[in-house]
Amino acid sequence: MLTLSLIGIGCGDPDQLTRAAIEAINAADLVLIPRKGTVKSDLADLRRTICADVLTSDKTEIAEFDLPVRDAGETDYRKGVDDWHDAVATTWQQAIARHLAGEGKVALLIWGDPSLYDSSLRIARRLNPSPKIEVVPGITSIQALCAAHALPLNDIGEAFLVTTGRRLREGGWPAGVDTVVVMLDGDTAFQSLDPAGMHIYWGAYLGMPDQIIMSGALAEIGTRIVAARQDARARHGWIMDSYILKRAR
Repeated sequence: MLTLSLIGIGCGDPDQLTRAAIEAINAADLVLIPRKGTVKSDLADLRRTICADVLTSDKTEIAEFDLPVRDAGETDYRKGVDDWHDAVATTWQQAIARHLAGEGKVALLIWGDPSLYDSSLRIARRLNPSPKIEVVPGITSIQALCAAHALPLNDIGEAFLVTTGRRLREGGWPAGVDTVVVMLDGDTAFQSLDPAGMHIYWGAYLGMPDQIIMSGALAEIGTRIVAARQDARARHGWIMDSYILKRAR
């Protein structure tokens, strides 16, 4: 039987790896490393570094593969994501078949945590035949962002909401909460909000040597974050960022 281990590796700092993650990597017969194009080679490089640092088994094979690119021109967002997940599942299956004869343990090193705004679990369930799925949790970008700002996420006795930039931009400020965590925001959706009384805690490349963090009143710092984000993306060719918005009562 095939076992697929989805191993959370944190947000960029190899020291964020848990002992459970190290054990799971060493228990694998095959570690798959996805390549996302030259502009995101940093992500593959981190996975290679982790394997070089923690692998002690000479029986573990490392194989790389190219990830399909989601069709950004698809007007039906949900259909575009579904089609992309199907293509990724097929790519996983082909990569596994090239190296394992139907059984063994395969590991995928997941940026952050496999259970938070990551599609690996949904993709894994599209494989046929279905593998046994194991999840090793990892440090999330939310944890790394709060740590970078020395920030308690929730106010005493209060809830918070985790959402995406697309939903914030389309739906505005969510009802019933004063703290919102925003992920997967390619267009700085906070610019669509009335900044009065809002404080933002922003971070990019969290846990990596190029980490950038900024915080302050949204009305004062929002345009500076937009400029810093554009500059960082131009220099690196990609950016991965998230932020927390807190609204004063």
